[in-house]
Amino acid sequence: MESMDGGPEMLHIGAVAERTGMSLRTLRHYDDVGLVSPSARSEGGFRLYTEPDVQRILLIRRMKPLGYSLQQMRELLEVTGAMAIPGASETARDRLAEISREAALRREQLGRQVAMADEFLARLEQLAAPAEGPRPGA
Repeated sequence: MESMDGGPEMLHIGAVAERTGMSLRTLRHYDDVGLVSPSARSEGGFRLYTEPDVQRILLIRRMKPLGYSLQQMRELLEVTGAMAIPGASETARDRLAEISREAALRREQLGRQVAMADEFLARLEQLAAPAEGPRPGA
């Protein structure tokens, strides 16, 4: 997407928050720690994000449920950045494959946790169901 002046479209932090489902506070924190910084600032100092910035934020959002640390997120962004360069190094390819395998393992673990939560909810429903049989005094 391009702006009216022919440059890349720049989104204010509020629009990025709405589009990504992340809070303003989280986006500011990511900027403060250098994880995903906006590509520019307005004359008034407001953060301005490009489409590639938004895509990095969405990638991070997908990592959060899998329990990745900020450092691990930073590493993945570095690897994906290296992969975007034609003729990416074998090291970057190997590291991306490792990250992919680790993500699959984390996904399996999360699936097991969801299954346990489902069992727990089913048990609660059983406990809350009225006992079968005649009621006293009926």
